[in-house]
Amino acid sequence: MKLRIIYLGAFVVFGLNAFSQTLTKQWTTTDGLKTPESVLYDAGSNSIFVSNINGQASEKDGNGFISILGIDGKMKNLNWVTGLNAPKGLAIYNGNLYVADIDELVVINIKEARITDKIKLENAKFLNDVTASEDGTIFVTDMRDNKIYVLENGKLTLWLEDQLISNPNGLWAENGKLYIGTGQILQADIKTKEIQVLVNDCGGIDGIEKLKDGNFIYSNWKGLIFITKGVKSIQLLDTVDKQNTADIDFVPEKNIVLVPTFLANSVEAYLLKP
Repeated sequence: MKLRIIYLGAFVVFGLNAFSQTLTKQWTTTDGLKTPESVLYDAGSNSIFVSNINGQASEKDGNGFISILGIDGKMKNLNWVTGLNAPKGLAIYNGNLYVADIDELVVINIKEARITDKIKLENAKFLNDVTASEDGTIFVTDMRDNKIYVLENGKLTLWLEDQLISNPNGLWAENGKLYIGTGQILQADIKTKEIQVLVNDCGGIDGIEKLKDGNFIYSNWKGLIFITKGVKSIQLLDTVDKQNTADIDFVPEKNIVLVPTFLANSVEAYLLKP
């Protein structure tokens, strides 16, 4: 879903074949969180940004806010930045936090904890996730309009629309490729915009993270987390009917999967074990 530039009791869910890995719960944080939709680890500050919708996902009510957690799950600043509507996907580049907020891309200066810009997209239906490429190109999904936008010269412009892009949500940019989570994992070449299907039958992907070995870990909002092995998806977690698994993040330095639980109003951390 994202790109970072710089980068107790145990609960174990076993995968489905010999190549599977396990998730072991490390901590859970509630502490005032309200409908947390997305999480993003910042290696520079060893902190976790959390977008809180705090209301309806499409309602412009001004209730949304961003919180900051420590990597241990302890609350650092519940109301770090307020006055948003229904903030969702997050990305960091060059000292700025980019936030998808219904029909706007909100830019926050991290050092100053201040909103510096709100870039409105007039025809937007449901801006959802954000990612940044290595050169700072910012991409945003409009899930309900089946489109991907790019930030250029201070404006959001249409970057890609294709019949394969149905309900796009999670994004990940790396090495000239944009990875798109739909009911599949798609790979789009950033220069040519050529699209390939990498993995089928993924359900409705919410958050997606690319691992160092080239595989992916992704979530389905209803309460499922999977890891891929080539073209196969292996289930790691099932909390359906208990809590959601929204826009996850993965911390490679610590092998930690961060999970915002949306309606359960918490963020959870799981250790990914080989």
